[in-house]
Amino acid sequence: MENGFYAMISRMKYINRWALMRNEHSENLAEHSFEVSVIAHALTVIGNRRLGKKLDSERAAFLALYHDAPETLTGDMPTPVKYYNDEVRDAYKTVEDVACKSLIEMLPEEFREDYISAFLPREEDKELWKYVKAADKISALIKCMEEKKAGNSEFVFAGESTAKSIEALDLPEAEIFVSEFLPCYEMTLDELKN
Repeated sequence: MENGFYAMISRMKYINRWALMRNEHSENLAEHSFEVSVIAHALTVIGNRRLGKKLDSERAAFLALYHDAPETLTGDMPTPVKYYNDEVRDAYKTVEDVACKSLIEMLPEEFREDYISAFLPREEDKELWKYVKAADKISALIKCMEEKKAGNSEFVFAGESTAKSIEALDLPEAEIFVSEFLPCYEMTLDELKN
C-alpha cells in the first residue's frame, strides 16, 4: 500500500525483542532503534572528535534509526535462530530484503530516494554500517546489564557473549564508549544527577 510507510514504522513499538528469554522489562523495536541511533551517533562523534575521523554522524543516526524496520513485516527473529547456520541466515536475508523493498514501496514515489539507502545499503555507507552494527551490539549489552541489575540471571551469558562480540569488532570508538560511557548505565537516577 502506497503511503503506509509511516504507519508501518509506527508499528515498531509492537514488536518485542528477546522473545526467547524471560525479561524483567520488555523492550520493543522502537525503543531499541532509538537507542541504537543515539549510540551510533555518539560513536561517530567519538571518531570525529577523539580520533580525527570525518564521519557523517547524522547519516549514521539515520541508518541506525531504520536498521531494524524490516522487522515490522518479519517480526524479530531471535539471534540463535537467525544465525543457526548459513542456510537459515541466507533464507532470512532473502526475507528481510523482500521486507525492505515492501517498505520502500509504501512511500510516495517522490520520497523513496530519501529512504532507500537505509533499507538497501549503498557502498558509500559501508563504513557507517560498522558503527550501526557496533551500536546495535552496545544496545544489546545495555539490555543485558539492565536485566542483570533487575536480578534476572537469564541475561548473564548473553551479556558476556555480547561484550566479547563488541571487543571482536576492534572498533576504537566502541571501546571508548564501553569504557567511558557504559558504566553510567549501571547508576541510579540520583547517582546520575550528582
